[in-house]
Amino acid sequence: MKIKKILALAVALTSVFAVAGCGSTGDSSSKVSTVKKVKVEDTQEIEAIPDDAQKTIRWMGTYDLNPDEKKGEDKSVEMTLFNNKGGKVEYTRVTDSEKFDQLASAIMAQQNVPDIFKYEWMAFPAQVLKDMYQPVDDIVNFDDPLWADVKTAADKFVMGGKHYVAPISFTVGTLMMYDQDVIDAEGLDDPYELYQNNEWNWDNWYDMMSEFVSNAPADVERFGINGWFQTQVIQQTGKTMVNYDGEKFTNNINDPDIERAEDLLYQVGKNNLVNGNWLGNAKQALKDGNLLFYCMGTWAMTGNNGPSDADTWRVVPVPSDPNTDEKYMTSDMTAYMWVRGSTAKEAVKCWYECCRMANTDETYKENGKEKFLNANPNWTEDMYQVIVDCSSSEYNQVFDYGYGISSTMSDDNANEDGNCVTRKLYEYTNKADDNGKQFSWTELRESYSATVDAELKTINDAVVAFNKKNS
Repeated sequence: MKIKKILALAVALTSVFAVAGCGSTGDSSSKVSTVKKVKVEDTQEIEAIPDDAQKTIRWMGTYDLNPDEKKGEDKSVEMTLFNNKGGKVEYTRVTDSEKFDQLASAIMAQQNVPDIFKYEWMAFPAQVLKDMYQPVDDIVNFDDPLWADVKTAADKFVMGGKHYVAPISFTVGTLMMYDQDVIDAEGLDDPYELYQNNEWNWDNWYDMMSEFVSNAPADVERFGINGWFQTQVIQQTGKTMVNYDGEKFTNNINDPDIERAEDLLYQVGKNNLVNGNWLGNAKQALKDGNLLFYCMGTWAMTGNNGPSDADTWRVVPVPSDPNTDEKYMTSDMTAYMWVRGSTAKEAVKCWYECCRMANTDETYKENGKEKFLNANPNWTEDMYQVIVDCSSSEYNQVFDYGYGISSTMSDDNANEDGNCVTRKLYEYTNKADDNGKQFSWTELRESYSATVDAELKTINDAVVAFNKKNS
């Protein structure tokens, strides 16, 4: 998968519910009707910003949190709540390629320092260790009911005994979309029914793809899977390439569960079950019935990218590891980092709480569902519920610190071939490199083990220095 496409995916996946407010055109536009805008009630659960406190927060990002009034955009629930509590957001625009440099420059110069900045993988631990952010413990009480169900996730982002990330929400990273008509025609088990019965796992996924591909007519080329699924399959074990115990980062690539998952992906690739081309979206991927599963973020299977009136498509999460009863999910986390140098403590606290309320209040969640189904009339309520369930606290949300260690380990654009080491570890057993080489897990692990060890030594030295300075 080309790196620019992956980056576009990462941006699109910030929140699956973002599509809920978008209109739908094309084949299914005739079904779209107006959803009444939800009334945002004031709440006593969130305190107003004190009169003597700074009430405006500066947001540095690639998009504005305020609505574009010229385009007739509705104000978000969180912004409405924040405005009601006396808050305002001032927008500082940055490009995607320059955002981290501009943030670092503002912090270093202590001029026009933003108060909040979007959480991304490099935020923790790399940017925390560079003193770009400040801990949130003074403004977030994770024992409070508003925050209690994200405390476990927040505890994964602790440095020097302090929390640096306050999760607002989680969104399932990718789903597998398929055509029910194809499943029925091939006499295969319905993946959604398997999922409902807690039987949707690697074994029947692999068998299903193998049978589908092997039954192809002589003049037809079939594939079992296309899209972005390798990382998600491996993380169904609950394991990641890099571990962290709150004090030290350790290399976990010798874990037997990771090896088992990598061996599965190797077989999926070796047996030609993968279409490795960039197909763009579900509509293109599933149009001719020669691909069984399309795995991608919801942006690629909603709106004009999603099913038409005559389609009988369904979605399921990435299949689970048959060797564990635990539920794991590779998710995208929405959070706002509190920037070092910000003095808008009360306003940032209020913004966090407004965002959290907007994502947890049942009235607002139900309105989001109505908007989504209105904009995507060929998605069923069952399909939408898969998104909700997989994004919930019922699942253990998995994060790999390997994506936040260093340029070599974590930044695709900093590597000559456009793939960081962590990405290679997750994906290269499943596909060939530029020279046509498909690595076994043993080969891949041996190729990068020393690099991982060296990068982790550097980051652990930085942790020791950081803790000493801040003790």
